[in-house]
Amino acid sequence: VTLVDEEGKTLRYRIVGEDEADLKEGKISVMSPIARAVVGKSVGDVGVVDTPGGQTEYEIEAVEYISAG
Repeated sequence: VTLVDEEGKTLRYRIVGEDEADLKEGKISVMSPIARAVVGKSVGDVGVVDTPGGQTEYEIEAVEYISAG
Protein backbone atom coordinates (compact mmCIF):
# COMPACT_ATOMS: atom_id res chain seq x y z
CA VAL A 1 0.00 0.00 0.00
CA THR A 2 1.26 3.49 -0.82
CA LEU A 3 0.22 6.25 1.58
CA VAL A 4 0.67 10.00 1.71
CA ASP A 5 0.91 11.60 5.14
CA GLU A 6 -0.33 15.04 6.16
CA GLU A 7 2.99 16.63 5.19
CA GLY A 8 2.87 15.15 1.68
CA LYS A 9 5.49 12.47 2.37
CA THR A 10 4.94 9.22 0.46
CA LEU A 11 5.22 5.99 2.43
CA ARG A 12 5.07 2.50 0.99
CA TYR A 13 4.43 -0.61 3.08
CA ARG A 14 3.71 -4.26 2.52
CA ILE A 15 1.08 -5.46 4.99
CA VAL A 16 2.02 -8.93 6.24
CA GLY A 17 1.34 -11.36 9.07
CA GLU A 18 2.83 -10.61 12.48
CA ASP A 19 5.68 -13.11 12.06
CA GLU A 20 6.79 -11.53 8.77
CA ALA A 21 6.79 -7.88 9.92
CA ASP A 22 10.11 -6.06 9.43
CA LEU A 23 9.95 -2.29 9.29
CA LYS A 24 13.45 -2.05 7.80
CA GLU A 25 12.11 -3.98 4.80
CA GLY A 26 8.92 -1.91 4.67
CA LYS A 27 6.79 -4.78 5.99
CA ILE A 28 4.25 -3.91 8.67
CA SER A 29 2.03 -6.28 10.62
CA VAL A 30 -1.65 -6.46 9.74
CA MET A 31 -2.18 -5.71 13.45
CA SER A 32 -0.14 -2.46 13.36
CA PRO A 33 -2.02 0.81 13.86
CA ILE A 34 -1.30 1.97 10.28
CA ALA A 35 -2.45 -1.30 8.73
CA ARG A 36 -5.62 -1.38 10.84
CA ALA A 37 -6.39 2.20 9.76
CA VAL A 38 -6.19 1.42 6.03
CA VAL A 39 -7.28 -2.22 5.61
CA GLY A 40 -10.66 -2.32 3.90
CA LYS A 41 -10.34 1.18 2.50
CA SER A 42 -9.87 2.22 -1.14
CA VAL A 43 -7.61 4.57 -3.08
CA GLY A 44 -8.44 8.15 -2.09
CA ASP A 45 -9.75 7.17 1.35
CA VAL A 46 -8.07 8.46 4.50
CA GLY A 47 -7.00 6.32 7.44
CA VAL A 48 -6.54 7.94 10.85
CA VAL A 49 -3.89 6.62 13.23
CA ASP A 50 -3.68 7.55 16.91
CA THR A 51 -0.07 8.33 17.82
CA PRO A 52 1.52 9.63 21.04
CA GLY A 53 1.65 13.08 19.39
CA GLY A 54 -2.02 13.02 18.36
CA GLN A 55 -3.87 11.74 15.33
CA THR A 56 -2.15 11.37 11.96
CA GLU A 57 -4.02 10.99 8.68
CA TYR A 58 -2.78 8.90 5.76
CA GLU A 59 -4.39 9.12 2.34
CA ILE A 60 -4.30 5.89 0.36
CA GLU A 61 -2.57 6.61 -2.94
CA ALA A 62 -2.28 3.06 -4.30
CA VAL A 63 -3.08 -0.52 -3.36
CA GLU A 64 -1.23 -3.42 -4.93
CA TYR A 65 -1.72 -7.13 -4.37
CA ILE A 66 1.43 -9.20 -4.49
CA SER A 67 1.03 -12.96 -4.60
CA ALA A 68 3.01 -14.93 -2.03
CA GLY A 69 3.94 -17.54 -4.60
